[in-house]
Amino acid sequence: MKIQKNAVVTIHYTLKDESGKILDSSRDRDPLDFLQGAGQIIPGMEKALDGRGSGEEFSVVVEPEEGYGVRDETLIYKVPREHFESVEGIEVGMQFQVDTGEGPILMNVAGIEEDGIVLDGNHPLADERLFFDVSILDVREATEAEIKGCGDCSGCCGCQDQ
Repeated sequence: MKIQKNAVVTIHYTLKDESGKILDSSRDRDPLDFLQGAGQIIPGMEKALDGRGSGEEFSVVVEPEEGYGVRDETLIYKVPREHFESVEGIEVGMQFQVDTGEGPILMNVAGIEEDGIVLDGNHPLADERLFFDVSILDVREATEAEIKGCGDCSGCCGCQDQ
C-alpha cells in the first residue's frame, strides 16, 4: 500500500539542523505512528511521504513554511512578574501553557527582566530548515475509529481509549 490520506504510517526518523546536529530521533525508542493527512506531523513531512511505500528510506529538507513556521514577533510577550509569584525558580527555556481566546498555547520563557518575564509562543524550531532521514516501516489502511480519532486503535491518532 502507498501512503495516502487516512493511511496509518509507521516511521523511524532522525531530525538534524543545518550544521548536522541531531535534534530528535525515534531510532532509540518506539517508531512514530501517525494518520496521514490528519495534521499530526508537519506539512512538509506529510508531502514528502505521500505516495511512498513500506521499506523506503529517504532524506528530505523541510523549509520553515512547511515545518514549524516562520518566526512571528507578535507571539512574544512581556508578562509582569506578579503573574509568576507562585512559580519558584523561573529559568529561560521553561515552558508554560497559557490560555488564550483561541485556546491554549505553549509558551517558552525567552528572557527574565526586572520588570517582567518574556514569553515566546513561537515553536523552538520556527525559522529553521529541517533535515530528516526517514525509514518507512509500515503502511496500512486506517480503521474508522482511527479516522474519527477515537476508539480501539494503534494509538496513532492519540486517542485514550486503546
